[in-house]
Amino acid sequence: MSQQAGTVPDSAEFSSATEPFRRELLAHCYRMLGSVDEAEDLVQETYLRAWRAYGGFEGRSSVRTWLYQIATNACLTATARRAGRPLPSGLGAPGGDPGAVAAAEVAWLQPIPDALVTPESADPAAITVARESLRLALIASLQYLPPRQRAVLILREVLAFPAAEVAAMLGTTTTAVKSMLQRARARLEEAAPSPDQVAEPTEPQARAVLGEYIAAFENADAVALEKLLRRDATLELPPSAAWFSGGEAIATAVAGLGSPGDWRMIATAANGQPAAAAYLRGADGAYRAYGIVVLTVTASSIARLVVFGDPDLFRAFGLPAAHPEPGPGRPPPC
Repeated sequence: MSQQAGTVPDSAEFSSATEPFRRELLAHCYRMLGSVDEAEDLVQETYLRAWRAYGGFEGRSSVRTWLYQIATNACLTATARRAGRPLPSGLGAPGGDPGAVAAAEVAWLQPIPDALVTPESADPAAITVARESLRLALIASLQYLPPRQRAVLILREVLAFPAAEVAAMLGTTTTAVKSMLQRARARLEEAAPSPDQVAEPTEPQARAVLGEYIAAFENADAVALEKLLRRDATLELPPSAAWFSGGEAIATAVAGLGSPGDWRMIATAANGQPAAAAYLRGADGAYRAYGIVVLTVTASSIARLVVFGDPDLFRAFGLPAAHPEPGPGRPPPC
């Protein structure tokens, strides 16, 4: 596989050797960056760097390890001059006035569609592991770590690279890698919010809860929505810094129902969790992209809702900016 340095690599050989890792590299960059947009850009940069360097690749490591080295260092460069991407719950207590924080133009955590990162594998265990390592609670927690500690934790504990390989990727020693891993674990315990402690539902149960949520919203059924939400549920609303817990979360969610027919939703999946793409009806009857709602569910209820109010996310999910089925316009005001 090695070639003379400076030679132009064979495109078919390069593609055959590197393309099988594109999905997992996208997941890796997303864990590092918390942004699907940035992750896609960094994967493209990784492949460009790999193409330029492929002529000098001598096979001292596997192609997979080599690509992870390139991707990780590209991510570290990208994160060197900015803080991690938070969710509203990482910035303060629930309720209150979020205006001061929202005005600071925070770079928020984004969801990632399952379709982009689910392994092309028939192995259910591999798919389960991939989904669990992309849960919103985990990605949000990783944002508390300095970038190099974040990289070590992901490479060692999510991807199970040996400490010596991680040291080679980062240009450091095995001892330093072990030390960074210990500090990363301790920092997560001190700084990060507790991950969602919910009983993992089966896939049919998760789909059923999502279906009930969509029906409740499309029908503006407050009773059904209240029944679905746990008493201690949380609701987060990026790009606002507002988030709510318990009764306030339920009341805020119900207040967003509007009237029957105001919303249409398309079932999808993000971060290994059930999700819905929400379209809001305008005065002309057209349903336009509003945001992506990611649910944390139990077998029969919803423990957490994160409403990412960003229509630009629909592109990553392969969804149109307007719902394909128009509805009747709103009645004129009296």
